[in-house]
Amino acid sequence: MQPVPIKTTVVGSMPFPGWLEFASQHLAQFGPADISEMIEDAVTTSVHDQVAAGLDVISDGEQTRFDFNLSFYGYISGIQNNDTELRRFGPPAHDQRGKHNIVELLTAPKGLGVVEEYLRLKRLAPEGQGLKVSIPGPYTLSGRLLPGSLYTDRWDVTEALLPIVSKEIADLVALGVPEICVDEPSMSCYAYKEDTKRFVDIFNRTVAPGVGKTRLSMHLCFGNYKGRSVGKKTIAPMLPDFLDMNVDELHSEMTILNFSEVNLLERFAEKFDVAVGVIDVKSYYIETPDDVAERIRKCLPYVPAEKLAVAPDCGLSQTARWAAKQKLANMVAGAKKVRNEL
Repeated sequence: MQPVPIKTTVVGSMPFPGWLEFASQHLAQFGPADISEMIEDAVTTSVHDQVAAGLDVISDGEQTRFDFNLSFYGYISGIQNNDTELRRFGPPAHDQRGKHNIVELLTAPKGLGVVEEYLRLKRLAPEGQGLKVSIPGPYTLSGRLLPGSLYTDRWDVTEALLPIVSKEIADLVALGVPEICVDEPSMSCYAYKEDTKRFVDIFNRTVAPGVGKTRLSMHLCFGNYKGRSVGKKTIAPMLPDFLDMNVDELHSEMTILNFSEVNLLERFAEKFDVAVGVIDVKSYYIETPDDVAERIRKCLPYVPAEKLAVAPDCGLSQTARWAAKQKLANMVAGAKKVRNEL
């Protein structure tokens, strides 16, 4: 059950402040102490924006990451950047992101950096504030690694990454992290064509160190790069196999689907708490509190209020900060409106 009915939260990422975007493009002009101060300021700003919106559970806004997962490749040894297949011109889309060649067996000698992110968040967040950390799952991380001669295919790369992610989860659990969200959008993007039972097995082995020891959540979406999806936008192929995920809360996009499959959430709610995307991160229409309340009411016939959480469809890293702040504030207001009706 949720800590409060219709819990309000985020997926993980928040927009960078404009000054951070600028500074990150000129890092050579900053010393180590300057960069450390910049990181502290960015996380403090992100925490402020989320607390001001009134969220029940917040993240660090992933202010030290490039996108939700791309910066993790900086922690992984045995890879080299490969942009030979990178499309440089034309409309922005996923094929404009580079990949990496695997040149040695994959390792992460210093972990993936999420432990440091959590310790910083815990120190900077207000006392008593609900906290979560997000970490990309191994199947999603494998998507930008080219197997080369050391690994046979994407599944093989995933197996190599699985113990690295699992170790990070174990380290987070040891610190008492209250909630760990594993981002596996590639699983939802490709559920329509890949082996969903294999997805379940991979996920369950990844999160095994956290089962029963922390709140485990899972984020599923259909991709977001410059406001563009990449997967087939339907949650139907995830059923029934995804019901075997060892997870406490499952989050899915729903606004981008115009709530067309909201009835399917009933199946998920039989097994898990369900977090529903009620904010469109790909649109600059600012949802009103009444819009949000209406969307929540569409969920309640299928997900009881005590099992329901609401969040944006996906991370907010590619939404302008002014819009993200207003969307979150209105999301919280809409959730409170429906809570008062219960």
